[in-house]
Amino acid sequence: MFDEAEILNLGVAVHARRRGVARALVRALLMEFVGAGARSVFLEVRESNLPARGLYESFGFREVGRRTRYYRRPVEDAVVLRAAISADGASA
Repeated sequence: MFDEAEILNLGVAVHARRRGVARALVRALLMEFVGAGARSVFLEVRESNLPARGLYESFGFREVGRRTRYYRRPVEDAVVLRAAISADGASA
């Protein structure tokens, strides 16, 4: 593994939302990435997905770009986020 990682797909079933499942998944992924030597993590999220964006921002992810009209049904931009991570899985 290089020093960068990417979260490609993360989802939580509707009935399990708002229970900390996504937060636990992101935390576990970040710890795995650190263990593999990653120093930064990238992901893409729908521009309108404010709950997910808030979650990612709480882990230190910040917008670094956009992919115009990336998503379909409905057509929407993807916001590219990046976080620097440290040995404890938190943003550096």
